[in-house]
Amino acid sequence: MNCVMANQTIVGDSSPLIALAIIGQLELLPKLYQRVVVPTMVWEEVTVHGAGLPGALAVSQLTWLETQAPAPELLQPLAILVDRGEAQVIALALSMPGSTVLLDDAQARRVAERFGVIRIGTLGILRRAKKTGLIGAIKPYLMQLQDNGIYIRKNLIDAVLRDVGELA
Repeated sequence: MNCVMANQTIVGDSSPLIALAIIGQLELLPKLYQRVVVPTMVWEEVTVHGAGLPGALAVSQLTWLETQAPAPELLQPLAILVDRGEAQVIALALSMPGSTVLLDDAQARRVAERFGVIRIGTLGILRRAKKTGLIGAIKPYLMQLQDNGIYIRKNLIDAVLRDVGELA
């Protein structure tokens, strides 16, 4: 079995999907998780509204990506705390016990934590991929993300690079 975490589902938000598409690493998701799900709204945000933008085409062509709409009653309390896409991601994860949310936004991650949802971000995916031998180094991908205008806090970059042995 080549799945590192055989029974887990990950529910993704648009920013990490776009970031992984920019660095050509979307395929890490099905290697690390059994199911990769996005709310319908996130799918549309990336592939329809984002047509022509980085990541749109790559995401639209994924055959393993499932789309699903969250239950409206789970969405309501979240919609006032975070943006609609992030609220849908958290709501969908709440309806799938044991699932993980893929979120980069700090506020959305705090809300997910408050609701007891496991969370990971783009850097966490890269960290896991390196630790399981799916990629050789994280640093080149981080530089590529930054070159494409994606902001990542320096202390976060340093902590991850230190953790995987790419920073003394």
